[in-house]
Amino acid sequence: MSDKKHMIELPVVGAIQMDRRHALKIMAIAAATPGLVSCEPSAPEADVASVPTPASNPRAKGTAADPDLVAPVVPWQRTLSADELASLAVLCDVIIPADVRSPSASQVGAPDFIDEWVSAPYPGNERDAVLIRGGLVWLDRESAERFGEDLRFRDLTSEQQHAICDDICFVPDASEQHELGARFFDRVRYLTSTAFWTTTEGMTDLEYIGNVALAQWDPPPAEVLQHLGLG
Repeated sequence: MSDKKHMIELPVVGAIQMDRRHALKIMAIAAATPGLVSCEPSAPEADVASVPTPASNPRAKGTAADPDLVAPVVPWQRTLSADELASLAVLCDVIIPADVRSPSASQVGAPDFIDEWVSAPYPGNERDAVLIRGGLVWLDRESAERFGEDLRFRDLTSEQQHAICDDICFVPDASEQHELGARFFDRVRYLTSTAFWTTTEGMTDLEYIGNVALAQWDPPPAEVLQHLGLG
């Protein structure tokens, strides 16, 4: 793991309470099935979990005008539970912790951003919902197996959290038993980074100036323009 510059009481996913094996199979389905929209269990022992079916959203058309960036409105309801958001916030802060330059990912709303993302009624987002919700279950199971049966990931020390994340922080280097956990972590890291570095605080952390007027602008030297065929 790098710094920023780089269950026993199981949560419910859909209507199914899952163990670690179940979570792994759900994550495998999400990672391997491009057309997945939702997986409804056909029997109590089914190895899939249901993803909440989004309500009809006439504004979510998937067209060039969707989303409406002029008058933005999120037309779908959020689907992550308060318990899932609490666990997600801890993981987001492992990925981007607070430092002297900026607040942590959770402090600028990364879990809410991810919740909005996985709640969107599009196939790719719904696959992410399955992967992330199953991954949170896996993370708690892994924590219990490594450090104590009454512990969840958010109960661990920083060192223990990093010990797990070090094993799943890079998909190509992950062992076979951690491959799906690594895919889960990779997706959460991507979404956390997207959320963080598109906020005012994140752009300040990057020292991004943006579209501002400069007191003086010096054009490229003549030799550079000539080299580019523009002189």
